[in-house]
Amino acid sequence: MSEKALRLGTRRSKLAMAQSGQVAEAVRQVTGRPVELVEITTYGDVSREALAQIGGTGVFVTALRDALLRGEVDFAVHSLKDLPTAQPEELVLAAVPVREDPRDVIVAKDALKLTDLPRGARIGTGSPRRMAQLNAYARAHGLDIECVAIRGNVDTRIGYVRNGELDAVVLAAAGLNRIGRSEEVTDFLSVDTVLPAPGQGALAIECTADNADLIAALGELDDPFTRAAVTAERSLLAALEAGCSAPVGALADLPPLSAPLERGDPQADGQIVKEMRLRGVVGTTDGSTLVQLSTTGPVPQTHDQAVALGRELAAEMLAQGAAGLMGERAQ
Repeated sequence: MSEKALRLGTRRSKLAMAQSGQVAEAVRQVTGRPVELVEITTYGDVSREALAQIGGTGVFVTALRDALLRGEVDFAVHSLKDLPTAQPEELVLAAVPVREDPRDVIVAKDALKLTDLPRGARIGTGSPRRMAQLNAYARAHGLDIECVAIRGNVDTRIGYVRNGELDAVVLAAAGLNRIGRSEEVTDFLSVDTVLPAPGQGALAIECTADNADLIAALGELDDPFTRAAVTAERSLLAALEAGCSAPVGALADLPPLSAPLERGDPQADGQIVKEMRLRGVVGTTDGSTLVQLSTTGPVPQTHDQAVALGRELAAEMLAQGAAGLMGERAQ
């Protein structure tokens, strides 16, 4: 590969630029080539409508993929949870790097935790998945909260708390970590309380399927455990025929490691793990009905095994009535 700069397509948001910058540095190290960021505006960035109203699936992705197919960029970085579950034949996910913290977090006034919020607390989120699980948790624990639909970047969302419009907002831990603002988190939501979106915390590095040299180079950044986990989660989402703005949560993890890692216990590293647990949830946004199930199997060694794990759990969830709980269906 020559010394010509590689062009990395990225959304323009502060978070997208931060995570793309981190990937660019990693790609420089494995290829020895300079990497330049090419900023691309997506429909999801300019529209102020709710994601579920503008299609949800792919609104942050299509413009980046078009730029790849036109040859304007060599590779692109996506938040994996934004990717539609169907992969175009002309493009390949060359790498899924090690996942960041997949949990959701609360940023609340007065540094409050979820359970300490005042009665009638207004919590901002644009996600039907978060609304469904927060409302279900509130019902089960005698909390009185109101979920308020919001859009906007991290600054905008946290601004609603700072100016007193909202008592709290829900964000992804991974995003705040990547832009160096994790100290603003007032509560980490356990995955037992709110299951994250399928693929949350993971990045997808995509390039054209005919660029064998670049696929091989980017493959150096791939993490097999993360790829297996997100493949199982996205397989569940696809088998439920739900788009990425449907109220579906999923997390594949390695049970012996999960609790120590959530506590930040370094002893978790180095253990041999043979089983992967996949948990899924779908619910009505008012939290009145949830279907929440889990399955455990051998850690998938192949793409097909990871897909099978997701499909198996989806079939069980559909048998429990999951299909009737989803507003948006995949097109």
